[in-house]
Amino acid sequence: MEDRKARWYGGRAPGSRPAALPIGARLLWHDPALWVCGDWQPEHVRTVELGSARIAVLGPCSATEHDIARALAAPDLATVARTWAGSHTVVRLTEGGRVEVLADAGAASPLYTVSTPDGPVWGSSSLALSSLVGGRVDTGWLAAYLRDKHSPAAGRSAWAGVAPVPAGYLLTLGTEGGPSFTCWWSPRPRTPRGASEALRRALGEGVRVRVEGVSATTDLAGMDSTTVTLLAAQYGPVTGVTAHPASITSGGDLRYAQALTVPGLTRAPFPLGVRHLPFTASDVPLPATDEPAPSTAVWAMFADQLGTMGAAGSVCHLTGDGGDNLFLSTPAHLASLARNGNWLRMFGDARDWARLRRQSPRPLIAAALRGNAYRIGRADFGQPKWLTAPVPRVSTTTGPDADMALVTELRTVARSAYAEIQLADSLGLALHNPYFDGPVLDAVVSAPVEQRHSARRYKPMLADTFADLLPDTHRTRAAKGLMVGDFHLGLRRNRARVLGLVDGRLAALGLINPVPLRATVHAAALGAETIWPPLLSALAAEAWLEAVEHSPGTEWTHAAPTPAGAL
Repeated sequence: MEDRKARWYGGRAPGSRPAALPIGARLLWHDPALWVCGDWQPEHVRTVELGSARIAVLGPCSATEHDIARALAAPDLATVARTWAGSHTVVRLTEGGRVEVLADAGAASPLYTVSTPDGPVWGSSSLALSSLVGGRVDTGWLAAYLRDKHSPAAGRSAWAGVAPVPAGYLLTLGTEGGPSFTCWWSPRPRTPRGASEALRRALGEGVRVRVEGVSATTDLAGMDSTTVTLLAAQYGPVTGVTAHPASITSGGDLRYAQALTVPGLTRAPFPLGVRHLPFTASDVPLPATDEPAPSTAVWAMFADQLGTMGAAGSVCHLTGDGGDNLFLSTPAHLASLARNGNWLRMFGDARDWARLRRQSPRPLIAAALRGNAYRIGRADFGQPKWLTAPVPRVSTTTGPDADMALVTELRTVARSAYAEIQLADSLGLALHNPYFDGPVLDAVVSAPVEQRHSARRYKPMLADTFADLLPDTHRTRAAKGLMVGDFHLGLRRNRARVLGLVDGRLAALGLINPVPLRATVHAAALGAETIWPPLLSALAAEAWLEAVEHSPGTEWTHAAPTPAGAL
């Protein structure tokens, strides 16, 4: 499979002085510049012009040409564009010469800004933008990532001088002054029926605009990926890929995959062997990404899977990532019930959750009364004993609002998953995660509490919304397999390689003490009970720094870029 550059896009503020543009970029507009880099499906880069006003939709989007033209003339861009399914960024140049960039609500298409002597620059890749401001890692952001990757440093990215645009905000750039930000998205309540209809439309259309007319593959494992696979099969042939241990050819995910017999679906097992164990070296070097990718520890498996699908002709792969975050609810809603004085429901739900977890309900009730929805039912591992750097202020949600706790968590996971898309791009395959789409998040948080939160049913909102699509055996499935044993085994087999990561770049930056980290690696390799999240974060960050060090980075030039429409 031919390597290709990561897909990203960006632009400049109006009135900017003549400035550098990324080498290899395709210019969509000039004055102010708007560009795309990498190999995009034509349907995912659309522009409309009317006089001096222009609009571009970048990424998979359900909007028709009429919808886009209407948004071009609309007084409020967000009002028209908020219902468009998919994961995309909308850019509008008004007749008054103002640039408006609509950041999606789910953070699946993250945006960043940098300030340069030639004016502000915005883009969808913090790594690419970092080369304009020195290409230095933000050690404060990295310290927060090592402490808890789900609580990122507030207002910072992995790169010094590169600032994130908040998800669900409108970035506005004028001829004078710096960028301004206006919140355009907030949850709106719907009835149970309305929420399900919105979810069905958002997820169904989000899948359609990705797979229609192209050769596509999907993950085929749990309820989330199965739903995406069945939706994709409605729009053309699709191959569902099910990973499984090579020695096991029945049961588990395979049993559920083999039970699906729908037109347009081809089932493809992906047997996993020793060379796919976590921490195993890959023949494919780990590419540089905006931040450490979640799949870093299993890159050998992920790279082989992507390569296999690409060799089979797939240009588009859909995952079920994000489904657990949306539908596998925590008891966070207990705080909302307590705030609203719904004591009977709160005590009953706390008792159900405690029974499910085989614990006393008292800690859940106490947490609900304290009113911090984000922390209810979530493990706090504390600061890793090897982390030595101070951690800056982090972005976390406090208070009893379970919906905003869900939004905060999903946005963090979606932004991190963008690094997975960049990994796939490096191997020539477009990776998509429809559950991270902003309209899908909007639909889920609009649903009433009782429609989403249940200790007695598995993912009730997803199962009910797609009840006519999912077979009974899939709708009643209550769990999926764990891979903790594989991590212990993979660490044991690759202990020397992993220990080589311990005393490296993180230690040189003064972020960690390698001695306790080395001891934890030895203990985990021997099978000791291990708190995996902080350990995996440290190892992923070290591997990421190594990949960045060996990456040439984005180059910029003052020469004329490729004109719009050129190949």
